Amino acid sequence: MAAATSENLTSLSLYARYALAGAFCCSFTHAVLTPVDVVKTRIQLDPLTYSSSLSKSARRIVSAEGPGALLTGLGPTITGYCLQGAFKFGGYEFFKARAVDYLGQSTAANHRNAVYLGSAAAAEFLGDIALCPFESVRIRLVSQPSYATDSISALAKLAREEGIGGLYSGLSPILLKQIPYTMATFLVYEKAIQTAYSVVDKKELSSMGVTGINLGAGLVAGLAAAVVSQPADTMLSRINKEKAGRDESTTRRLFRIASELGLRGAYTGMQARAVMVSGMTAVQFGIYGDIKKVRLNPNL
Repeated sequence: MAAATSENLTSLSLYARYALAGAFCCSFTHAVLTPVDVVKTRIQLDPLTYSSSLSKSARRIVSAEGPGALLTGLGPTITGYCLQGAFKFGGYEFFKARAVDYLGQSTAANHRNAVYLGSAAAAEFLGDIALCPFESVRIRLVSQPSYATDSISALAKLAREEGIGGLYSGLSPILLKQIPYTMATFLVYEKAIQTAYSVVDKKELSSMGVTGINLGAGLVAGLAAAVVSQPADTMLSRINKEKAGRDESTTRRLFRIASELGLRGAYTGMQARAVMVSGMTAVQFGIYGDIKKVRLNPNL
């Protein structure tokens, strides 16, 4: 009994470490890239005013609103992605371990891609529930700078005026964006790591070399994930820009926005987002790989 308790505590502390690492790396990277996210969101919401060029759009925003405008939504960004990162990384390792327990070592190893994808999807779903209200507030602040003076008052105002429905109006596009994004991210990352270590012996690498491989794998994973999730990201920006019509359901809004955007419109702001997502994911997995010194399962 004591041994079982000790094992449970060890597992709990391990998942807590992954969750804390995920909270740190996601909140840190999203915070650092807030200016890029602000520009990307403006391009998506108002492509007639802002060009597809990241630098030109940034200069236009600074010229019109001052440099502080590039940090709009920093508060909800840090809070939302701190929670999302904890569920994303901690949950991924938890669900992956549970899959091995349920399927058995041999079956899980033979179907590792399905394990990666299923674990990533389940973890991201939980993370998105925590993230959604803060992402709704962030986009409202970026699209309407005069909406509120700070993040707390913006959250309170949105909840007061539109209720829970307003806070979670963007949940469907967030799920459509984040779940494929996270599934692609973890799958491509795991495959890139496996490919790298099939060529290079990990035991012969220095600590810096291991970090370099983690960064490279994260960069490739981020680029793949950005392409997969871009249409839903554009729809998320649009759906959080304005209130829904009185008789318009979220599903109807999504179909209307998708038809208005078209394929080309859905990839508006892709350049800015590719820069943001690839860099962000590389740093996230650089941190993640460094703290992941003890594998839950060396064969996965």
